[in-house]
This record gives sequence, structure tokens and C-alpha cells, in this order.
Amino acid sequence: MSLIKVHIHFVWSTKNRIPYLSTPQLRQKVWNHIRENAKEKGIYIDFINGYSDHCHCLISLGVDQNIQKIMQLIKGESSFWINKNQLTKEKFEWQDEYFAFSVSESIIDKVRDYIKNQEEHHKRKTFQEEYDEIFTKFGFKK
Repeated sequence: MSLIKVHIHFVWSTKNRIPYLSTPQLRQKVWNHIRENAKEKGIYIDFINGYSDHCHCLISLGVDQNIQKIMQLIKGESSFWINKNQLTKEKFEWQDEYFAFSVSESIIDKVRDYIKNQEEHHKRKTFQEEYDEIFTKFGFKK
């Protein structure tokens, strides 16, 4: 039996960062659905939350899972579900791109707290500011 313990912090946004997920109630409904659907597919979501134009998700990878497949399953099914249930006025879409960061066991609780506090966090900082900060912090080229 293989033992895998790899946590990934995923972040992805709505198409063109449109604030489709405009209320806390709608966001909670979407996050709950993503969690339930992931569970059905054998994807373990440790923590999920976000704001009107993006989602943060801490996932523990399974032995036969990879980043690309997880994102395809979560984003594809959730956008289909949102549209099928007409939860937004316009056609809902996620952006194709996403971030995926490995998370050390020593900072799991900090990442959970960060994800949990998205509502409060984004009263002070936009997703674009957060995005720019991540790129700068990790030395990525835009």
C-alpha cells in the first residue's frame, strides 16, 4: 500500500475576473458543491473558500492523481453545474489558468487560516493585487 501526503494550494479565478459569485450565500453553495463533487471523484478537499471572482482550495493528492486532472474535474464540472442550475445571470466560466503551490506540513494550518479568511482578506486587497503579490514573491515572470 502506497502512502502519499502531498498538499497543494490551488487558486483559480472566474473568466476575466468577473465577480459572478457576488454573494456569500452563492459562494458557499458553490464551495459546498465543489467539495461534494470532489468527494464523489475521490478528490480530498481539505479546505475551500474564495471570493466573488476566485477560489482557493487546499487538496491532498491521492496516489493516482495529478494537478491537471484535478483542476479539469473540479473547474469543468462546477462551471457546468453553476450554468445548469442558472446560479448566475450570465454564462459562468472559470479562467483556464490557475496557480498550484505545494504546501509543507509545517504551514498547513496557516494556509487553512488564509483560505478561511478570504472574505475579510478581500475587504483590504483585490484579487489582482493578490495575484501580483504572488508573482513578485515567488519571482515568476508575467
